[in-house]
Amino acid sequence: MSMTDPIADLLTRIRNACHGRRDHVVLPWSRVKEGIARVLREEGYVRDFEVAGEGAQRQLTIYIRYSDNGAPVLTGVRRISRPGLRRYSSSKEAPRVRGGLGVSILSTPLGLLADREARRRGVGGEILCEVW
Repeated sequence: MSMTDPIADLLTRIRNACHGRRDHVVLPWSRVKEGIARVLREEGYVRDFEVAGEGAQRQLTIYIRYSDNGAPVLTGVRRISRPGLRRYSSSKEAPRVRGGLGVSILSTPLGLLADREARRRGVGGEILCEVW
């Protein structure tokens, strides 16, 4: 079975791990998935991530973060730009998620950035997803 949207798969696995109170989620590695995991860690939505293995066997492990009362810090994710409908934004029009409480992840010429960072650096790009 070929996967047409690995980013949507990543987001679904993270969402399911949060709902299932899992400590971590393991998935096949790609540079984009690692970039998304890095932004989620920088923004405080996941505890950490690590890459293990070599070549095609490489795996990405994302450690889910929970608050003190046991609720997942990440409460929702949504894919914005999909293979069938790409969405792009300039730096000035980068969408604010939940009035600034969430974050959208953009694929820019400077790499994957959170919306705030993209606005600060003045770069636009493809809006991959929203997280809150």
